Amino acid sequence: MRAKQTMPLSAKLSAPLTVLLLVCLVAVPLLSGCGDKEEEATTTPAASPAATVTDTATPAATGTPTATGETPGITDTEIILGAHLILGGVFGAAFRMIPDATKAYFDYINDTQGGVCGREIVYKMEDNNNDAAQGLEAARKLIERDGVFALVGSLGDDSEAAAWDYINEKGVPDIFLSSGVHQFGIDPESHPWTVTLIPSYTVEGIFLGEYISENLPDEKVAALYENGPQGWDELAGLKQGLDPDKNELVTDQSFELTDISIRSQVANMKNSGATVAVYLTGPGQVGQAIMEAERLGWHPHTFMSYTSADDIMFQFISPELLEGAITFQAFKLATMRDDPAVASHYDLMRDYGGPAPSNFTIYAQLVGELALEALSRTCDNLTREGLMDAVESIEDWHSDLLLDEVNVTFSDSDHIGLQTGRMLKVVVEDGQPGFEYFGPLYAFED
Repeated sequence: MRAKQTMPLSAKLSAPLTVLLLVCLVAVPLLSGCGDKEEEATTTPAASPAATVTDTATPAATGTPTATGETPGITDTEIILGAHLILGGVFGAAFRMIPDATKAYFDYINDTQGGVCGREIVYKMEDNNNDAAQGLEAARKLIERDGVFALVGSLGDDSEAAAWDYINEKGVPDIFLSSGVHQFGIDPESHPWTVTLIPSYTVEGIFLGEYISENLPDEKVAALYENGPQGWDELAGLKQGLDPDKNELVTDQSFELTDISIRSQVANMKNSGATVAVYLTGPGQVGQAIMEAERLGWHPHTFMSYTSADDIMFQFISPELLEGAITFQAFKLATMRDDPAVASHYDLMRDYGGPAPSNFTIYAQLVGELALEALSRTCDNLTREGLMDAVESIEDWHSDLLLDEVNVTFSDSDHIGLQTGRMLKVVVEDGQPGFEYFGPLYAFED
């Protein structure tokens, strides 16, 4: 497996401190958030939207609706979708905004286009708390109690790991999953109903490794990774991406998400003689590690997972300590407000009761846009099998919220969505921190 690189692009991004990170399961200690365990999307907001969405993002649903028959979640007036998600507790404080933003997008489609296939979209949510037992129970409730047509945008690594066998045994589409666990997207033969969207942790690790070997040859590399699916996959990718003739991975240090301190791991990284540090975890632990490195007088080249590719990092650590750190991303950021697509996203979130725009909410709208694309291709065969055929027919799909040249393609043998992106680096100008895209497009090739 390797990455292909194409022509470069630069873009400077500003950096308000309130923007939250991509989409991914970031293990970061945040204040508690709370929410109902089940919600249903409303359809008629009071205001007309100022937002406009491009044709590629919101295809006209002109197909002739099929008879409902016995297809679960399909009535004469509604298409019932659902998702198991992290809604409450510590992690819900950050991740709740993702389904809320997807719901706001569906409300916009219901209001301006009458839904899709002549039916309004209903979006039901069930809390999984990113827990295995709760994830399986949440999936059962959505499928057996609520009778959803499909799961769209479910979020959680451990919760999905417990539920995906059940979901696939039931033959329920489990599409545009918000988990970077590599196995969820590479096993369409035995799990044909599951399709991921966010970049695979393994793929990102490969990109980081290849960048290091191409640009920092002969430097020793140390990695810090969380002892869980994200850390395991990203470390495996990093090892694949590094050229052993150019770079040695001299140590890889693990930690538990429940650990109060990672001081000893950072000390071990410094003592290994490494001059490159790769942090494969979320913002809280990355910030803690960099501050510990500063305390120890260790100043390596710094790389961090895309789960830390957001201005929220500047709430954990001084921008000056983070300056020069490199990460990865695939879509436009909420700080790019001069971009018409991002500006329209702000309008949509405002007019349809969505959360404050952030990188999370931009990703969440992409989930909704892809769901609309797939459903619009299913109107003449509004069945679960028809939906999966439609998903697997998506080729080189592009939204104006994605970076240029970043497209989404699925097939019956490839269920991973975003497999391209660019490197970002932290810059500080006139005391203001931000991220700047640089270098070539990285595209995964198996």
